[in-house]
Amino acid sequence: MNKKVFCIIAATAIATLPANSAEKNEILPVIINLSGEWTVALDPEDKGINEQWFKIPLAANAPQKGKIKLPGSLQEHGYGNKVAVNTQWTGTINDRAYFNSPSYEQYRQPENIKIPFWLQPDRHYIGVAWYEREIEIPKIWKNRYIELELERTHWETTVYINGTEAGKSDALLTPARFPVDATGTARITIRIDNRLHIPVGINAHSVSDHTQTNWNGIIGQMKLAARPLFRIEAIRVFPDLNAKKARIEVDFAGDVRQSPKTAHNRLSLTIIPKPAPTRTAPRDAAHNRPIPPPQAMTCSLQIPADGSTLTTEIDMTALMTQGTRQLTWSEFDPNLFELHVSCTDRHNAVERKSTVFGMREFKAAGTQFAVNGVPVFLRGTLECCIFPLTGYPAMNEAGWEKIFRRCKEFGLNHLRFHSWCPPEAAFAVADREGIYLQIECGSWANSGSPLGDSSPLDTWLYDESARIMREYGNHPSFCMFTYGNEPSGKNMNDYLRRFVEHWKSHDPRHLYTAGAGWPYLPEADYFNSPASRIYAGGGVMNCILNAQPPSTDYDWRNIIKKNPMPTVSHEIGQWCVYPNFKEIAKYSGVLKAKNFEIFKESLEQNHLGNMADRFLYASGRLQTLCYKADIEAALRTPALAGFQLLDLHDFPGQGTALVGVLDPFWDPKGYVDSKEYHQFCGPTVPLARMKKLVWTTNETFSADIEVANFSGKSLNNIKIEWQLTDSEQNKQGYTLLKADKLPVGNCPITTIEQPLSTLSAPVQLTLSVRITAADEKRSNAQPIAENSWHIWVYPQADNTEQHPSENAPLFTTNLKEAIATAQAGGTVLCCIPKDSLKGDQGGSITTGFSSIFWNTAWTRQAPHTLGICCNPEEPALADFPNDGYSDFQWWDVIHNSATLLLDGFPETLTPTVYFIDDWFTNRRLALLLEARLGNGKIMLCGANLSSNLNTRHAARQFRHSLEKYMASEKFAPQTEINAEKLAEWVK
Repeated sequence: MNKKVFCIIAATAIATLPANSAEKNEILPVIINLSGEWTVALDPEDKGINEQWFKIPLAANAPQKGKIKLPGSLQEHGYGNKVAVNTQWTGTINDRAYFNSPSYEQYRQPENIKIPFWLQPDRHYIGVAWYEREIEIPKIWKNRYIELELERTHWETTVYINGTEAGKSDALLTPARFPVDATGTARITIRIDNRLHIPVGINAHSVSDHTQTNWNGIIGQMKLAARPLFRIEAIRVFPDLNAKKARIEVDFAGDVRQSPKTAHNRLSLTIIPKPAPTRTAPRDAAHNRPIPPPQAMTCSLQIPADGSTLTTEIDMTALMTQGTRQLTWSEFDPNLFELHVSCTDRHNAVERKSTVFGMREFKAAGTQFAVNGVPVFLRGTLECCIFPLTGYPAMNEAGWEKIFRRCKEFGLNHLRFHSWCPPEAAFAVADREGIYLQIECGSWANSGSPLGDSSPLDTWLYDESARIMREYGNHPSFCMFTYGNEPSGKNMNDYLRRFVEHWKSHDPRHLYTAGAGWPYLPEADYFNSPASRIYAGGGVMNCILNAQPPSTDYDWRNIIKKNPMPTVSHEIGQWCVYPNFKEIAKYSGVLKAKNFEIFKESLEQNHLGNMADRFLYASGRLQTLCYKADIEAALRTPALAGFQLLDLHDFPGQGTALVGVLDPFWDPKGYVDSKEYHQFCGPTVPLARMKKLVWTTNETFSADIEVANFSGKSLNNIKIEWQLTDSEQNKQGYTLLKADKLPVGNCPITTIEQPLSTLSAPVQLTLSVRITAADEKRSNAQPIAENSWHIWVYPQADNTEQHPSENAPLFTTNLKEAIATAQAGGTVLCCIPKDSLKGDQGGSITTGFSSIFWNTAWTRQAPHTLGICCNPEEPALADFPNDGYSDFQWWDVIHNSATLLLDGFPETLTPTVYFIDDWFTNRRLALLLEARLGNGKIMLCGANLSSNLNTRHAARQFRHSLEKYMASEKFAPQTEINAEKLAEWVK
């Protein structure tokens, strides 16, 4: 057991180093950068060890050799095999259609290989590769500890120096370090094996081809460092915000006899405040200038005589105080401190090692989280190691700055790293940006990789998590930790219980849960629950969006009350959008969007190529609506701790899951911007509970107004305005409320009401709620927060305009009757019941109001469509106000509707209202279409427009709009269809 030395150092009692001490000593580490050109040799048969490739230069004895620039990957530099039908991928392929379906036959040809289930690498390689380079190590390093650091390799790494093994590492998510016992000319040989020697799970994003690819190489810093023989091994900082102290632990390595014999200058600690830029930085009123940050603190400590861990406690009171401002760390004020530690060995070599920390407390407070004592609501998304240009994660800060800043633009404050851990650069940027991170230990224990069965995985998770804590544990952005995603195994609960208890006792700086998604364990600090979201299992068609008429008065309080700990909703959303084919050109790196090429060619083959942009926009608006519903339900839930989206950006794997409003490059797709998204996903969000969204003119509209205020502070002296406006911005209702104080949390405000009898229905109205400062006089002032919702008002059931009987179309649900009437010269509106359609004529296609969940190739779940698309100016829809895409007035029209499949009909038969099909099949589908038939005219509709219309106000209005149009001269279909072909639809 290590002995520990404790001392408390007040900010006012600072011992400094002698001014000339640095001049006497050699400052270490001295670095040799190893990036550049290396020799590379592929070893697909894994014979290099038996043949001792490490004994002589690779260039002399290894086949398949060449040159490569490192950092980088084999695949990035054109090494490996071309993708083929029999490529052995790392990752589950649920849908085997690619391998046996005739529809993919053309894409299985050697000259035209295109896979649909994820992005396609230019090259693929699983196995061993050797990398080698000769360097000169200065002879003056003879009395130094020489260390080789490879920041991130993939995966099992063995290093040889001049033919002798220097060490082996199975670190996957942290740097690998090796001792180097040589000076002068040294041949460094590195063997890297990217096979899964530890069964972390073939779908884990730390290793899988689903997202980053299973690359081989070295992608981070590569360096040799000369360090003292007695040196600093690790630094840990444990902030205590209540006491305003920081406990610092310094581990040493090497022979303590190499340290100085004197007690002076043995260890120096320097802490430098790094306040975050803020517009509210305190000012010196007397001199009208900003108050400068606190000065750095330096102190000197004696190293324990036996070279064991040194522990000291620093009083941070003065360092944290800048006028009235306290330099704590949170999303709103991410203040940092740099800690520099140095020690000297007997050869006068001074080693300096640095870390960053923040004075923050992230803890469970009942069923929510509190940061520095203030309730916080996590608005998060997943990051699944999606980097299409390189096929491996960004290792520089610039790449992470785009990601984290984009998340903040869209109102998020949290990222969950699904089954992987990012590099140092990500933590550094998250610290500065104020982002709360959930880190995972590289595993998704499924698909034959259970937990708790005494496999190598069980031990490796402890080792890897210890490496993660050592490398990244000081970062204040590192708030939450778990083994990984959705585990399996009959013994998993016992294993994960021990895992959680181990880390709770060893490192209290973070909160721990058993696994993302499950299981629930009372020993955990919080629970990632899949139950508190719109789709919570049981089939997507049974979720609120598809099974219940539109409303906004639901939340998850009855679900989370079962758990006494904070609940973070697991992977909410997963609502899909149609592909953006303009995105194909952006894939200029190692991964290509061959899947998009397949989908685009399919759309064109089905004579719908001109609809690509319209399908993208219309489905994108539905996707946005579904995400708004999911996020607002979470924000309406009192005491919920937060949510984690799947996803803010697209997930290109698992069959191609287009679930993001951003593409894999974190760029918007054109149908929703950050300003609109931020309205329903931000620190402060107005909310409206409405029991329904479709009203009639004999009713009084009502809504309960709430505010989810997680801005980090109470909002004082504000005004809350609500109004109802039509498309011409005419106000139908308006109220100004004032609030002296809006506390942090979920805040009910008031119930609003507005009689609808004065409206000229039908009309689409917008309910807007806006929060501004009470003393703000400008009408165009930027609000603190605002949000809006559509509602629809239709005539009451007994007040719908009737048409002269001689002009009214025949209404029927019998297709045979409709065909006969039209052939005889009649005008027919035929609504075809879903259960009357043959399965291969559209009867097997299930529509719902929501978008597709994840993707049908992976889940095989309904719905199979992405909403509707139409021209809102169509005369058939003149009395049914709409924007050309699915909004909640369409719910009753779409619910239980039939899908009209137009295969075999003329290309000129253009639906009035399209159903947007799954991008894997791209069928021409209609909800509504018109045509000439015989001597007559026919309108074909998949909606139920006959039953219970006295209560189904939107469906009644939709039928009214169609019949009014069909009774007019405007109803003049141009395309003629064949009666026999049409009759084939029904059973």
